[in-house]
Amino acid sequence: MPAGFLLEMLSGQTLPLGTIYCIGRNYADHAREMNAELPSEPVVFLKPPTSATSDGGTIRIPPNEQNAHHEVELVAVIGAHLHHATLDDAHRAVVGYAVGIDVTLRDRQSQAKKHGLPWALAKGFATSAPISPIVPAEAIPTIDELEFGLEVNGTVRQRATPRQMIWSVGELIVFLSQWFILAPGDVVFTGTPEGVGPLVEGDRVRAWLGDVVEMRLDVAFAS
Repeated sequence: MPAGFLLEMLSGQTLPLGTIYCIGRNYADHAREMNAELPSEPVVFLKPPTSATSDGGTIRIPPNEQNAHHEVELVAVIGAHLHHATLDDAHRAVVGYAVGIDVTLRDRQSQAKKHGLPWALAKGFATSAPISPIVPAEAIPTIDELEFGLEVNGTVRQRATPRQMIWSVGELIVFLSQWFILAPGDVVFTGTPEGVGPLVEGDRVRAWLGDVVEMRLDVAFAS
């Protein structure tokens, strides 16, 4: 996807995508399935805007990579500039929610962890950040109770509610704003629950956020 990716609102409006902030290990069950310790503060990494793709797109696994995994996540969309925000500021700044997938090259990530290197190649390659259309925040008054999940070829692999997160959406935004200046169009991938697993060429993926929005994608090897 070329630079200039537009977030699509269900209202028909669009918002240019800014920075993609991602949170690791924000669900205790997922940390356990990865044999990772629970963090004392949010684990943050970034994806470039050019990693995004949208509903109906294709997740393209880079050549010679055999171990791509899906990580479904609730995505919060920022609609205001924030720096050193309060929790009230953070809540007011969320203009919408989506379901996203943090596609991860697991072998590359494991090698990077082993050698203390960045995860950029494992996490930021083209099409590694599918994002559904955006549901306005006012349409979801109780986001903590709204189930999101992912299925591959009709089999459900991941499902959770944001209530299971270690840090809430608001708390994550407050934390990020202590280090970064958040801006309209930035998005926060808030972490994945347990059940991550492999994607292979030919897979059909469906991710959903309650009954308000869903996203469907194909999986193929990049040419």
